[in-house]
Amino acid sequence: MVLIISTITTVNSKQEKVFEAVFKKPTPSNIPWSDIEKLFEALGCELSEGSGSRLRVKLNSVRAVFHRPHPSPYTDRGAVESVKRFLQNAGAKR
Repeated sequence: MVLIISTITTVNSKQEKVFEAVFKKPTPSNIPWSDIEKLFEALGCELSEGSGSRLRVKLNSVRAVFHRPHPSPYTDRGAVESVKRFLQNAGAKR
């Protein structure tokens, strides 16, 4: 698989699997949030802490704010859809 974004990044096989899971149909609800954050980092996203459980993410001048799930470590379907939209808008493609 090839991830296409405007900057050169290094993505390992686990991060590729997380990327694939984000774009999978039907949308999964069992992706650990920590894996999504690691994917953001590998893609070169700028991450900054917001208030509470918020995480601000920026990639290729596209910005988004996500809420870390709690108490469960798993991301729900709606949040996975939001991550997918963010990645698409930022130019990441599979």
